[in-house]
Amino acid sequence: MIKVMNGHSPWGYERQMALDVIPILADGIKYMGYYPKAKMFLNLGYFNNWTSKGQGFATFKSQVVARVGWLPILDEKNNTWLHIATSLRWGKPKDDVMTLKSRPESNPTPQLINTGQFTTDNSFHYAGEIYYTNNRLTIGSEVISHNFYSKDSGNHRFTGGNVMVSYSFTGGTRPYNTTGGIYGFIRVKRSVFKGGLGEIEGVITYSTLNLNSGPILGGKFWRLTPMINWYLTRNIRWEFIYGFGNLDRYDLSGNVQFFESRIQFTFM
Repeated sequence: MIKVMNGHSPWGYERQMALDVIPILADGIKYMGYYPKAKMFLNLGYFNNWTSKGQGFATFKSQVVARVGWLPILDEKNNTWLHIATSLRWGKPKDDVMTLKSRPESNPTPQLINTGQFTTDNSFHYAGEIYYTNNRLTIGSEVISHNFYSKDSGNHRFTGGNVMVSYSFTGGTRPYNTTGGIYGFIRVKRSVFKGGLGEIEGVITYSTLNLNSGPILGGKFWRLTPMINWYLTRNIRWEFIYGFGNLDRYDLSGNVQFFESRIQFTFM
């Protein structure tokens, strides 16, 4: 879900590490549909790098993606729903090589885990996701397995995922879009510029990514992130972030702390 959502909408500071393996941009075509009677949604896509071969994000020559989800609970009146989905992805890496790396959910941070370049003919990725919202409270998780194959140098698997809890202290609710199977920006009842408090949301996330596989020693990293999101208006969010993480690489293990803040302006 988080990879499909607009970058400004998720509750966290950055997308979870396990999603860094998948490019954020690509050229192609996609279909997003919802079937009310079955309470199911379907996302399909085909992407390539025909017009973006020289771009840094174009790490795959072609990609085919499918995501299907079910909403066994869908009560929009009371802002309650249960979202269950899975996704499958096949990719052909550009020039039959790949490098996986991640700045652990902090853009100013170095790439603490990095596989270096390795040979691969194609890749297959599968993921599961579940989210439950009951008015102010949302809990959820996404887990992902990235599998790369090579006739010459062997196969490799890299895994990761996250769990999250968010709670709106002021009562603001986060809308859900059935067509895309995604959440939106928290609704602000009264902005700070109109005498209100806006909306205040507390979030705790735990995420991890393992980039070790056979002779590839990219490292393992996990991170725990409590944070506060203050939605001053429907377009402005002020984030207060603390993170505690652990890096395990080169037979060494060490901790790192993050102290960050960001003001986000969104105009759509």
